[in-house]
Amino acid sequence: MKLLKILCLLIATPLAAQDNTITLSSTTSTQNSGLYDYLLPIFTKDTGINVRVIAVGTGQAIRIAQNGDADVLLVHHRASEDAFVNDGYGTKRYDVMYNDFVLLGPKSDTTNITSLHSFFENTAKTGKYPFISRGDDSGTHKKEQELWAKFTQTTPKGDWYREIGSGMGATLNMAASIDAYTISDRGTWLSFGNKRNLEIKWSGDEVLLNPYGLILVNPEKFPHVQADRSQIFADWITSPRGQTAIGDFRINGKQLFCPDADKTKAEKIIACPAG
Repeated sequence: MKLLKILCLLIATPLAAQDNTITLSSTTSTQNSGLYDYLLPIFTKDTGINVRVIAVGTGQAIRIAQNGDADVLLVHHRASEDAFVNDGYGTKRYDVMYNDFVLLGPKSDTTNITSLHSFFENTAKTGKYPFISRGDDSGTHKKEQELWAKFTQTTPKGDWYREIGSGMGATLNMAASIDAYTISDRGTWLSFGNKRNLEIKWSGDEVLLNPYGLILVNPEKFPHVQADRSQIFADWITSPRGQTAIGDFRINGKQLFCPDADKTKAEKIIACPAG
């Protein structure tokens, strides 16, 4: 009902006659998975509002929004998202969806991984297999760095550890080409077509949960942002209509993202069959 009222207001006001585009600064994982190609046309059909997506790593996406060059931010690193709001750049954060991160490695490595802790600790000590890091300040890179710090209390160093400063697709291609390990969000992994010898080596830990948050850029700091249309987008994507569309998006029959506008953290861990 709330969404319907907003849409009626949009039709009845001069906003409908103005430029009807909002700019979404977002992650490569959501764009590369194909989610936006599926989701945004539904939103546009419902509202008449177009969405221009700037898809980059989470760190860069946040900087774009901090410069006032986007109306809405959708990323996946909670600490950075909270800082964005607390520093006055955003007005409110919305839970939108989640999946998880997965540890990938070569099928040829038959080492029995008993825990994430043992994997990161042993890899840091031995460097038996190369590890490919995005090294690009993305949400995935931030998560990977958190895992090294959590399980080894050190920063990885050595010839076996390679930061390539690139996106998830390039990282997966390199890992697949040289039989290396890496961390990926599950959505990109499922939609990635060049898996070669790579497989999931570990998944399912609570620490690998990967929530995505949407934040409206603060119009008090940037008066030019499309605040009204951005609010319509936030209300739509967290409504049953938007959440159902997110849950319905699949690649080869597999669900990539789990809607979570109304889920608790415990429910996120057990309630979604993504991947």
